[in-house]
Amino acid sequence: MVEVENLTIRSGAFVASRLTLRIEGGSYGVLMGKTGCGKTTLLEAICGLRSVLEGSIRLCGRDVTRLRPAERQVGYVPQDLALFPTMSVREHLAFALRVRRVPAAETDRRVAITAEMLGISHLLERMPQGLSGGEAQRVALGRALAFQPQVLLLDEPLSALDDDTRQDMYQLLRDLQRRTGVTTLHVTHSRSEARALADQLFRFDKGVVQQQTLDLPD
Repeated sequence: MVEVENLTIRSGAFVASRLTLRIEGGSYGVLMGKTGCGKTTLLEAICGLRSVLEGSIRLCGRDVTRLRPAERQVGYVPQDLALFPTMSVREHLAFALRVRRVPAAETDRRVAITAEMLGISHLLERMPQGLSGGEAQRVALGRALAFQPQVLLLDEPLSALDDDTRQDMYQLLRDLQRRTGVTTLHVTHSRSEARALADQLFRFDKGVVQQQTLDLPD
C-alpha cells in the first residue's frame, strides 16, 4: 500500500501542498497530469530523492517519510531510465542487491530469475549501447525489481517506445505486477496506457491529486 497524506514538497520555485494519495496493496495505480504539474516530484518524494516539507508517506503500513531511499523498499524507474554506460545488463540487475550487501550466490540467483521473468537472459553480457528501446526498458525494470521491492514507481516508462513495443510492454507490466504482487504507481500522459494498466487512476491538476473513474474517453 502507498499512503501519501497532506504532503508538501518543493522543487525549486515549484511547491505542491497537502497532497493526498492512497494506492491499495498489490494494485496498479496510474497518475496522469499536465507537464510540470509535479508528478515526477511526487515520485521522487515517495522514493526518498526529494525532501518532504510537511506531511507523511507510509509504504505497506510503515512510515518512511524520513528514511533514506535504500531503506524504503522502493524500486524506481526514472523517465530517462538512467542506465549506466559502463555496466553490463547483468551488473545493472545486480546493482541494488550489491548495494544491500546480498551474498553473491543469492545475487546471482535473483539476477537469473529476474532476467528470465523479463525475457532478457540472452542480454546479460551486453552493454546498454545498442539495446533497443524495449530492451533498455526491460533492463531498467529488472534493476528496479531484482531486490524484490514492496513498491514500484515508474515515471513515464513507455513514452519513447513505438506502438508495437508499447503494446508488448503493457502485457509485460501487468504480468510482472501479478507475478510479484508489487504495489505500483505509474506516471503517464497516455490515456491508452491508463486504460490498459490502471486498477486505480489519479489525476494531478492545479496542485491537487484526485482519484478518477477508469472509464476514460478516447
